[in-house]
Amino acid sequence: MKNRVMSGVVLILFLAAIVVFNVRFPPALNLAVALISILAINEIIQALGISKEYALVVPSLMFAGILFFVPPGLGVQATYFIYTAVMFAVLIFFHESISFRDLIVVYSMTLLISTMLGSIIGLREFDSSHGMFYVIIAIFSAWISDTGAFVAGSLWGSRKLCPKISPKKTVEGAVGGLVLNVAAMLVFGYIFHVVFYRYQVDVSYLSLLLIGIGGSVMSILGDLSFSLIKRSCHIKDFGELIPGHGGILDRFDSVIFVAPFVYLLVQFLPIVMH
Repeated sequence: MKNRVMSGVVLILFLAAIVVFNVRFPPALNLAVALISILAINEIIQALGISKEYALVVPSLMFAGILFFVPPGLGVQATYFIYTAVMFAVLIFFHESISFRDLIVVYSMTLLISTMLGSIIGLREFDSSHGMFYVIIAIFSAWISDTGAFVAGSLWGSRKLCPKISPKKTVEGAVGGLVLNVAAMLVFGYIFHVVFYRYQVDVSYLSLLLIGIGGSVMSILGDLSFSLIKRSCHIKDFGELIPGHGGILDRFDSVIFVAPFVYLLVQFLPIVMH
């Protein structure tokens, strides 16, 4: 528990540092998301036991590192096309040693992780004045839901949520995560609205309520999805990079699903109303 708490504090400070640097050095967030994507994809590759298949590994890690720095629109489309063409060229040239299964798993997981995490950058760009507030809401919605589920499940959990995929997850934990997440989102909105901006901007508490609810659901979906992947690979954690949490994917599996949900929701119901 101590290692888990300390690692959580370090992750929060890491996010805070990105927020601080956003004004002076905006690419800090791009660098952070690229690094997380590279580490996450590498963990998938390690879990599959194909880390020495460099023809698959190198293009995938390069794609994850480049995607967040190319110009939007045509630049992004070209990056996706080049990566796809390279990966299937690899399959043709190395078909005797590289299976279609390995290629499609690495390819699909690389696209999934990079594209979904890319919505964090999209949230920052969505609102030029308050973009980092959107980023914080998305990431914290995932982490707070996870934390609430962990605490509530540890204290009161008795009914298993999905025992064949994740035996430790409980219905009580899911409810606790949802309640804490909704409360936290509304409190964040109040602090932003009243304390930080002193009513100079309007905040949609309906949007924050929906993020609290939907974020908890997406957090569970992400957690269970990657738990299923771990069971398929016969591993407990994706790594040991973060003491008490496991690997990058063990900490960001819920963010991978929550961030795109928040990005889509605020297109129709922005949190900050000018």
